[in-house]
Amino acid sequence: MRLYMQFRRTEPVPIAAAKAGFSTATAYRIEEDPRPPSQKATPRGRRRPDPLAAVWEDEIVPLLRSAPGLRPIAIFEEVLRRHPELGAGVRRTLERRIRGWRALHGPEQEVIFRQVHEPGRLGLSDFTDMGDLGISIAGEALDHRLYHFRLAYSGFEHAHVVLGGESYVALAEGLQDALWALGGAPQEHRSDSLSAAFRNLDREAREDLTRRYEAFCAHYGMEPSRNNPGLAHENGSIEGPHGHLKAAVRDALLLRGSRDFADLAAYRCFIDELVGRRNARVGPRIELERAALRDLPARRTADYEEAIVAVTSSSGFLLRKVFYSVPSRLIGHRLRVRLYDDRLEVYLGSSHQLTLPRGRRRPDGRHGHVVDYRHVIHSLRRKPMALLGLVYRDSLFPRPAYARAFEAMLAQQPARQACRATVEMLVLAHERACEAELAGVLDTLLEAGRLPDMAELQARFLPDAAALPGVVVTHPALGAYDELATVRQENAA
Repeated sequence: MRLYMQFRRTEPVPIAAAKAGFSTATAYRIEEDPRPPSQKATPRGRRRPDPLAAVWEDEIVPLLRSAPGLRPIAIFEEVLRRHPELGAGVRRTLERRIRGWRALHGPEQEVIFRQVHEPGRLGLSDFTDMGDLGISIAGEALDHRLYHFRLAYSGFEHAHVVLGGESYVALAEGLQDALWALGGAPQEHRSDSLSAAFRNLDREAREDLTRRYEAFCAHYGMEPSRNNPGLAHENGSIEGPHGHLKAAVRDALLLRGSRDFADLAAYRCFIDELVGRRNARVGPRIELERAALRDLPARRTADYEEAIVAVTSSSGFLLRKVFYSVPSRLIGHRLRVRLYDDRLEVYLGSSHQLTLPRGRRRPDGRHGHVVDYRHVIHSLRRKPMALLGLVYRDSLFPRPAYARAFEAMLAQQPARQACRATVEMLVLAHERACEAELAGVLDTLLEAGRLPDMAELQARFLPDAAALPGVVVTHPALGAYDELATVRQENAA
């Protein structure tokens, strides 16, 4: 149109229109009114009456001003309660109207400030619950969390399966594994308000550190920090990757075709392989940041808690509301126990005695039990009726087949006979090292509707004397020793 008006200064309408590139009719229309059609159109008005006209200014706007955090659905329900004649069809209209009003008159919102991360500066830790993935170990659901470590610059990740809660032991073990796998330590380590690291009292951040966590960070030369309580977005460099990691685990489980693993070690290997593949995608950035990390100390620091316990006459000790059995030779001794997230290391003085799986108290608050029948079977054999009312009887059986066999015999035989036969089965499993094979035989018998027969089981698992090889021992003549001594003397001369 500007080009046409320029040509129109010296040319008639048809020629100016041809030079501008449009028709003569358009040129005569411009001559009459230079406004474009979009400016000539009449503004579109409402096609129906405003359904909120009677309540918007008098009722809805006062609600928005008095309670800025009120959700639109709550305002909608309150308006319908007061004016049922409006109907459910005004919900979308109300939500759009509220959104527009808040954009013009609403309160100021919190602003998220994007940060520039420097190599080697910041590492972050947090825990995420994995219960919704339905992972199981040997058919039993695994209640666990993942400890998740991440470097803010390169995106290096490390994940560690945690069986308990967000404890200092889990944090220290997972963080140390991450640092040693990385080969260095960042300048700053940040977490949320973990009770394992902070007391969460009204003190300054430096005073709020727990003594163990402060010593841990000092050992690796890291500065401890945390985000403000309740503001998870301040930990955004790891809160967001939580969801990405869980989504990757979910996809890998679907590709695997099963959520059940043979044992905990297999599941941990699965997680390590998955995280390793994710780290491979950012390998160049990890190598760049690794050069900026601080050197690791000469050794790891303690990632466990210590406790002194006394072994009672029950051939066990109580720790954190869990009873653990130990060999009866330790009755009366005081043991030093190192608590890890998934195990206990038991020491008598400085001598390591045994490793026990770590137990947890029951959900209802009652004591848990971690019992190895081998620790007490010699005494139980002398007092088999103790099995009937034993406090930790359910934990005593090494496999479900033994518990099923005991219940079946108890239902059809006198209690004394059932207890004696069950104890003899445990003795047989221990002495002949046939725990798994015997459990399979018991399952077969119970499925066939038969009770175990101890004579039959002992005959089956006792060694066959005819199959044992005959060993012939030939004793040398005593004179041979004199000949050896004579030869040695001649060589010495």
